Formats: sequence, structure tokens, C-alpha cells
Amino acid sequence: MNDHGRVAGAGRGGTGGRARWAAVLALLCAWWPLPAQQAKPGQAPPKPGQAKEETPAADPSDELFTKGLIPKLEILLEPEAIESLRNTPREYAPCTIRENGKVVYEGVGIKLKGAAGSFREFDDWKPGFTVNLDKFDGKDEFHGLKKFHLNTAVQDDSFLHEWIGSEVFRAAGLPATRVSHARVTVAGRDLGVYVLKESFDKRFVKRWFPADGEDPENGGNLYDGGFCQDIDVDLEKDVGKDRQRRDDLHELLAACREPDVMKRWQRIAEEVNVDEFLTFMALEMMLAHWDGYCVNKNNYRMYFEPNNGKAHFIPHGMDQILNDSSASVLDHPSALLASVVLRNPEWRAAYRKKIGELLPLFSAKKLEKQVDEVRDRLKPVMTAWNKSAGRALDDRVKSLGDQLEARERDLKEQKSAPEPKPLVFAEGKAVKLVKWRAASECEDAQLDEREVDTQPSLVIKCGRSKVCVASWRKSVLLPRGKYKFHGMVKVDSVIPLEEGGDAPGKGCGLRVGVMGREFALTGSTGFRAIDYEFEVVEEISDVDLIAELRCSRGQAAFRVDSFKLTRTE
Repeated sequence: MNDHGRVAGAGRGGTGGRARWAAVLALLCAWWPLPAQQAKPGQAPPKPGQAKEETPAADPSDELFTKGLIPKLEILLEPEAIESLRNTPREYAPCTIRENGKVVYEGVGIKLKGAAGSFREFDDWKPGFTVNLDKFDGKDEFHGLKKFHLNTAVQDDSFLHEWIGSEVFRAAGLPATRVSHARVTVAGRDLGVYVLKESFDKRFVKRWFPADGEDPENGGNLYDGGFCQDIDVDLEKDVGKDRQRRDDLHELLAACREPDVMKRWQRIAEEVNVDEFLTFMALEMMLAHWDGYCVNKNNYRMYFEPNNGKAHFIPHGMDQILNDSSASVLDHPSALLASVVLRNPEWRAAYRKKIGELLPLFSAKKLEKQVDEVRDRLKPVMTAWNKSAGRALDDRVKSLGDQLEARERDLKEQKSAPEPKPLVFAEGKAVKLVKWRAASECEDAQLDEREVDTQPSLVIKCGRSKVCVASWRKSVLLPRGKYKFHGMVKVDSVIPLEEGGDAPGKGCGLRVGVMGREFALTGSTGFRAIDYEFEVVEEISDVDLIAELRCSRGQAAFRVDSFKLTRTE
């Protein structure tokens, strides 16, 4: 069966030839400094543009994010509010919050949060929440916050990945939300430990961009990247004047699509702090943040400063980082701005240099020490809720330490590795595809490599949650052309997952990057061939090949030896 898609991008041609750029590259490998002085882990980070001698003032939220307070929160709901959260979960319902049995917050709004793989209905086990302290005329602050999130950590059994990602980004001087934990009871249900995360709001803007802080509504614009959306769509504006206008976003998009390559570099430098963006890209890739902006066009925010109009990228959704210790930092990313920036030889050389400059932030010894400190204050809270969960935390933290050590070793090797080269196709012959990586957007999907009907296979099996959004993925560097992605799969009792309009497909199938697919294999079959046709319109592009299963029940087995790629033009 066949699907097809188009791998689109900016700068379609006019690059002047690879040989010319190779010569330029040799001349332009100048030293490229970090965007800001580094903050020590646990200290307030420097803000973009802040003078070195300045020290950010402490605020009440430091008690949560620096001193390590883990509060116990009781969320009290009237029956009408419970029904509202059941029927319209994305809309705020009124609630009262009691902290540690003493401090009471009135006039609070609460709604459900989460995307594919993490969203849970109100009556399910452990839904995620967004809490807004002044939604219903509340007058209080929660440790200096007016808005925060309670994340379920269903995709992170250590409860620490998001925290590590935040620490690393802020240590490099880049904006990132701070992370802590809380014990949470909702409507009488003790739901255990949550990851507490500050919100992307006006206060976040003021903390990182103080020049805009007095009146952020008339300052810069803060955009939400949404679910698997690049900068070529009108992103939701969360902070800024005139919520309907997107002039700054459109200017950045136009710069990426500038047909004259030399003008393109100039326009991008006017729209983005390129050095800071290179750091952002390097950190996403070094953290193996496969579900971030660079790799998956997902989980990010953008802030445009009002004084110079330049964009700053902000990471989000880092609960699945570090799961692939060998994830490449040298692949050409598929996200529009990242892809265009790394086609500039000077910026590509600076990016390679960043990998080495940022390596000290990935010292496993230092990170493990920090992780142990958080574990020591989290474990009593976890144990008080569930003794077995408290005991399991030690094993999960040890596993996380192993991940950190493996990632540090791999990054040191990649630092001096040669530049990746695009696949070479002999006329009329397919290229075999090996070394696939597992990726899951749900808590209990099972991904392993084993024999099915005597055939070595990559298997995806739906778990007890009845929500399976998982895949086997491989990134390949391809020159411009048309291609056919081929594989063989056997499905067993597959019932497709009913998702919203943003879902790229149902059941089992092959696709590329963020492209959708019409073909869906469901039910039960023996091994059968499936294909996906697509086109690369750039001179060269890194393409993510995806063999996926999106179901509420069942299993898919992809034959390892069947994955092939053919150039059809």
C-alpha cells in the first residue's frame, strides 16, 4: 500500500554549489562566544543582554525552585466544577487550593492539560493540570506565581528529566521555565507526586527580559509553538499587544524563504540572535530532545523583543530527553529555521564549536550530584504517598545516572566526528535502512526488537492504558529528489486510536517527519508490504523516517530487513 508526502522547506536552490561553500567554510571557522555568562546550577540565570555585574533579584518563587520546597496541594472542587472539567476539560473551572493544610487560595481556575500520549480525562488516573491563581478574581500569589502547571510525568518515571533540561538551558544563560515538584490531591483523590512547572506568562517574560517587564502587554510578543507546528503557521500569541497581528513572525518566515542566499543570511541575522539560537539548537540536540523544535517542530515558545524585534527560542516539554544516549548532534534538523541556519557554512562551523563549548554542562559527575540532591528531598514525599514508589525512585535515579554517563561519553565522541554525508543511491537500487531508534509519546507502549514468525522485527505493542502513540525512527540526509520509503509489517488486533484533526494518521503505517499519511493498516494481517512516497525540495535535507503505531489496542511488527529507501527520480 502507498502513501505520499512532500518534504518542504526554504531556500529552494540558488546556493551557489557545494564546492563554493566548502571554500567559504574553510575561511569562516572563527571563534563564536557563548551568548551569555553561565550561571551555576541552582542559581538564578543571567538574562539575555544583562550586564555581567548585575545579579537578578530574588523573588518569592525561589522557595520552590531554588530552596526545594515540595508543597502538598489539595485542589477542592464543587460538583459543578467537576462536571465542567469532565465535559469541557480545556476550559477553566473554579476551585480552591489548600497548601499544606493551612494556606488557602480562593478564586483559582484549573483546567486539564496534555497533548498526544500524555492527556488524561478528569476521571482517569493522574490527569495533568494548569492552575491560574487569578482566573476567577483570585487575589493571591502562589510563592510569587500567578500561573503554574502540574505535569503528570507519565512519560518520565524518574520525575527529573524536565528538571535536568531546565537546569542545563538556564546554566547556559538561555530562557527556560523552572521546575520543582508537588504532592497533589484533587477532589479527594490522592494522585501522588507531580512535576510543578512555572508558566510561560507575563512574569516569565519580566524575569528574562526586564526591559519589557514593566508593561509586557506593550512589550514583545510571546508565541506558543503548539503541537508539531513550525514557524510557517500563525502561532498562538500568549503575551503581546494586538493578539491578531503576527508581523514579527511573518518577517522571520520571509527571511527563511529569501531566495537570494546571501540576502537570506543577512535577513535572518536581523530577525534572530543567531549565536543564541545556535546554543539553543546545540542544547536540544545534546539533550536528545527528539520532541523539541529542531527535530520534531514541537514543544517550544518564541519571544520577540520589542526594542530590536529579534526572536528568542525557549524549550518546553523536556520529559523525554536523554532517552537515546547515541542521538546524533550532527544530523541536519528538519525544523525550518534550524535547517536554514545550518546551511550557512559559517554558522554550521560555529554550531560544531558550540558542541565542545557546552560539553562541561553535560558532566555526568556534576549532574548526578545535583540529581541526588533533588532525589533526597523528593523521596520522603514519594514514600509518604506510596512506599513502593519511594523505593523505586532509587532505581530510576540510578538508571538516569547511567543515561547521563552514556550521553556524556557519546557527546565527546561526536564532538570530533566528521560531517555527515547524504545517502548515495546507485541507479535503480534501494538503500537498506538500519539502526532505528525507539520513540514513544505514551507511558506504557512496549517497543523492542525480537523475532516474529521467525523474522527479526521491530515491535510496538499497546499497553494497558489503551493509548499507544509510538514509533521506530531513523534520520537520513537526502539530496533533492523524489523517494519511496518501503517496509513490511504484520499487525495483530490493531484498533486505531481516535485522535483529533492534528493527528498525522491512524493505525499502523509509514510516514516522514511531520507529514501526514492517509493509509492506515488495522485489524490483523500477515507480513505485507507498505510504502510512503515523498519529495525533498531542498538541495539537501535531514529527513526523519517513521514506522509508527497509533492505536488503542494491538501490536505491529516491522521486519528489520525490509526497511529500504529508493530514489524514484
